[in-house]
Amino acid sequence: MTTPRARRLHPIPASEPRGRLLRRGEFLERPWRIHEIAGDFEVFDVWQLPTPGGPDDLPLLADMFAGGTGDHGAPPLVRLVCSVRWNLGRLLRWDDPQKGVGIRVPSLNARLPDDMADAPIGPDFTRLPFTSVYLLRHEFAAELANATCHGVLHLGWVKTESGCWTAQMTVLVKPNGTLGRVYLAGIQPFRRTLVYPAMLRMIERDWRDVPLDGAVRTPTSA
Repeated sequence: MTTPRARRLHPIPASEPRGRLLRRGEFLERPWRIHEIAGDFEVFDVWQLPTPGGPDDLPLLADMFAGGTGDHGAPPLVRLVCSVRWNLGRLLRWDDPQKGVGIRVPSLNARLPDDMADAPIGPDFTRLPFTSVYLLRHEFAAELANATCHGVLHLGWVKTESGCWTAQMTVLVKPNGTLGRVYLAGIQPFRRTLVYPAMLRMIERDWRDVPLDGAVRTPTSA
């Protein structure tokens, strides 16, 4: 018999947006440690996530992201867009292992400052092509690389005006030449109008089902 999972006790306040695109300054003006590590990356976009919680809940969200299944459960049109991307990448060999982290580009782990050398790396991703870089109390970063770019997924855990905590997700990119810049410019409209609105709804749904007694990795202080 399956034991029912405990549901989160942090409903989204009516005054809080359920997820939205933020201005880049929301990321740039905060003293995140990632600025020291990925200062040569560009801010692609910044999103507020519908993930209300307490001050120490970021590891739960990092675990949820790492265990995600990509576009599973997404609307058919979003699954079609993702399928076209992965099939095109397979055809053009954009995602070959030789073009990934540690081969085409060095891992950002090599850039960690001395005081972060012993910080937890973070959870292992099971399906998505990311590798965790570090997990702090209020900050998590993971990276990926392919033929188009070297990218960073950054989650910052922030306190909102209503008093609850939630995540801001920032995507940082370092395009790989002309191919990378053309590719990133081409996918941006699809990301903002189709993929990310659907993803925010999926994140909100999945966050509500995160077990309160799940395995939590103990982060260091940010």
